[in-house]
Amino acid sequence: MEPSVAFAADSPPLSVIAAARVAGVALSTDPSLPSGSDPVLRLASGETLQGTNSLLRYIAQFAALPNFYGQDAFEAEQINKWLEFSSTFLSGSEFENACAHVDGHLTFRTLLVGFNLSIADIAIWSALAGSTGQRWESLRKSKKYQNLVRWFNSILTEHGDALNEVTAAYVGKRGLGKLPAGNTKGIVSSGSSKETNVHSLPKENAGGFEVDLPGAKVGEVCLRFAPEPSGYLHIGHSKAALLNKYFAERYQGRLIIRFDDTNPSKESNEFVDSLLKDIETLGIKFEKVTYTSDYFEDLMKMAEKLILEGKAYVDDTPREQMQKERMDGIESRCRNNSVDVNLALWKEMIAGSERGLQCCVRGKLDMQDPNKSLRDPVYYRCNLVSHHRIGSKYKVYPTYDFACPYVDSIEGITHALRSSEYHDRNAQYYRILEDMGVRNVQIYEFSRLNMVYTLLSKRKLLWFVQNGKVDGWDDPRFPTVQGIVRRGLKVEALVQFILQQGASKNLNLMEWDKLWTINKKIIDPICPRHTAVLEERRIILILENGPEKPFVRILPRHKKYEPAGQKATTYTKRIWLDYADASSIAEGEEVTLMDWGNAIVKEIKKEDGIITQLVGVLHPEGSVKTTKLKLTWLPEIEELVHLALVEFDYLIKKKKLEEGEEFLDNLNPCTRWEIPALGDANMRNLKRGEIIQLERKGYYRCDVPFLRPSKPIVLFAIPDGRQQAS
Repeated sequence: MEPSVAFAADSPPLSVIAAARVAGVALSTDPSLPSGSDPVLRLASGETLQGTNSLLRYIAQFAALPNFYGQDAFEAEQINKWLEFSSTFLSGSEFENACAHVDGHLTFRTLLVGFNLSIADIAIWSALAGSTGQRWESLRKSKKYQNLVRWFNSILTEHGDALNEVTAAYVGKRGLGKLPAGNTKGIVSSGSSKETNVHSLPKENAGGFEVDLPGAKVGEVCLRFAPEPSGYLHIGHSKAALLNKYFAERYQGRLIIRFDDTNPSKESNEFVDSLLKDIETLGIKFEKVTYTSDYFEDLMKMAEKLILEGKAYVDDTPREQMQKERMDGIESRCRNNSVDVNLALWKEMIAGSERGLQCCVRGKLDMQDPNKSLRDPVYYRCNLVSHHRIGSKYKVYPTYDFACPYVDSIEGITHALRSSEYHDRNAQYYRILEDMGVRNVQIYEFSRLNMVYTLLSKRKLLWFVQNGKVDGWDDPRFPTVQGIVRRGLKVEALVQFILQQGASKNLNLMEWDKLWTINKKIIDPICPRHTAVLEERRIILILENGPEKPFVRILPRHKKYEPAGQKATTYTKRIWLDYADASSIAEGEEVTLMDWGNAIVKEIKKEDGIITQLVGVLHPEGSVKTTKLKLTWLPEIEELVHLALVEFDYLIKKKKLEEGEEFLDNLNPCTRWEIPALGDANMRNLKRGEIIQLERKGYYRCDVPFLRPSKPIVLFAIPDGRQQAS
């Protein structure tokens, strides 16, 4: 006897029935429960389960699909959160906010969790398909939520027979029908053939990618993100990291994290650890971590091979003279040294001798080529500094230009993503691969990300750290990933921002306001609301008919997002107002006290023209619609907490520094300031990293939570895209 699901005829559990149908789990239906009942699963053993989410989790255990409830505990927890979130679509007022939230999440993802269809996808999909009044169908035809529509359509394409059957039976006579012409072509699911060529994949819509990876095949793509461990990951690096992640997921390929550790003078384990932390913060999943230093022996053998073949030589020309000769196309006097002389000098370099320290290995390419990167580039140089991984084993180290193409080829990289600033060196990359005689790798270019009022040079950022101008590499004024996340940026916003630029090769100077505007759209629908009053010159309003004894009401922290939780609001006869609000009130004016009701201000007391106190009465019969001023307030109670509201500005004064312009001449003298404030008592429970909105003041991220009454909670102001923001 197969299990059956009983439910009220007017509210069928669409997600449960759809999940069973898609997953190949036999399930009969019984629409006999009274209206308003939760669905009940009746098992052959006589046992029952109740509630949509419990039923979905049960079905997932017997699904023919892989990882229908996630591949591990972490994914299962993420799926549970989406199951809870799916109920948000039932609220008419919250429907579009929920759509926007899921749309943002899907910007960089094919599915909600992991790489397989899960009950989370079915739950959200069913919530959309079953929405009342055809709300989703009208949005689906528009261009408002393009990532969400792409995801919805791809699931319908892969499981159309099952889903149309269910929706026809429980939503409408015709189901959801076919996709619009042109939308079904080549949408690849987790079960699609690995031989599918890149050209059968759908191109992204406007604002996304316009060009596919050339020659790529689903399941056969291998990419690498190769930062140098000499600093923290910044917003420019994150574009490269996220593009690699995007293409790896899109083509169901592999992604390797490789540390390009070829310069021991600048690198350290601290930077390796911080980069791995940043990569995790960006949500990047990778197959493995490698190091260029893993291949030092092989690279040295390759250098010697090229010397033996006459494709490289050892040069002791002084550095400045060498640079001038390269610019002028003049061959080095060492270029035609014999192989024996080159090998002898190479051994001196390996030994780190005084003679060896005068030398470097150069590729013998073409000193007359108009592309100066081909004018005998340096392959190896001496460095006696101890390496952070392997100590003092080596005295010679390969350059990035030499090591990168070799390791790319050896590790099986199919596509090397590089910013267009390296364009002139692409020919060098291919020539070195050819001379080495190793497998070819396809370069794919994208434009470097440049931001206004922002320095991305590691050397310049290091100056701020070393001179105490910032608190460290994670300072909120810094463009590092840790800095902007600490400022209050959600990674989803960064992903959307980068994908809106796509893989364009055009160099653009981007505005921070665009990024913060995207961030606001993500945090506003879900972040809790709290209240603060600035400490300076705050004013007491005495409500003559206010409560003689304080009382408490439990209110939602976000009126339109129930998962934000609840807060306790205390109502008292004496309340605090911001001085700016008090000074905007006219005597006899009726105002609205938010989350309470209307009040009439009868008297404004002043001393020397400065307001000292307001006196008024509550007017519960008053209409919110008739008042001009809607004021935030705090009760006069001891439980209020002290806040430090921290504002930031750009580190430099100019949008863009011209080439050769000194950044030290353009430093902004004041880039951080604090404003003391009082906050509602509920803020004692804020956790570090939690994002809130202070009503009528803006968005903030909690950097230092409540420790004791004498120490303020530190809140970092988050730009909303309408104001200057660093």
